[in-house]
Amino acid sequence: MTSIRLATALDSDDIFEVHSQAFPEAEAHAVATLAIRLLHEKTVPGTFALVAETDGHVAGHVAFSPVTIDASRKWNGWILAPLGVRPEYQKRRIGSELVERGMERLTNEGGNLLFVYGDPGYYGRFGFNAGTAAGYRPPYELQYPLGWQAVSLGGAGLAGCTGTISCVTSLSDPALW
Repeated sequence: MTSIRLATALDSDDIFEVHSQAFPEAEAHAVATLAIRLLHEKTVPGTFALVAETDGHVAGHVAFSPVTIDASRKWNGWILAPLGVRPEYQKRRIGSELVERGMERLTNEGGNLLFVYGDPGYYGRFGFNAGTAAGYRPPYELQYPLGWQAVSLGGAGLAGCTGTISCVTSLSDPALW
């Protein structure tokens, strides 16, 4: 049985291990470090992270942080990054449950758009697509532009908003993009 809960600072070591194991060696340390920085980042609205616990272990983690655009102060955007599941727990819908729970929370809080830079085949199952993200430029040049996607969360105040997004400090590193 898997349970999903808000991550706390006490989960730091487990979260670091999740991403260290989930990502290829060349990027694992950078992604794990990002996850920990986001866990401690103070933002308004607040960055939040979820962990999935299975068999008494933290099996997965996802972080959601606010983004802004230069066109609207009423716009409520977010980015999902990073998402990781320990290899021995993959293919059990743990990553999907983390994404779905985060999207549900953001929708309930009036979120407009949720961005992700990732595999279209995976994130497409949640409604993410490149077309929704097309009017919003990422903060840095992307190696894989088709990975830039968004999903509408249904919040008010979206009409006519476009522009370049700005991320929280932890994500403001061109090497992560």
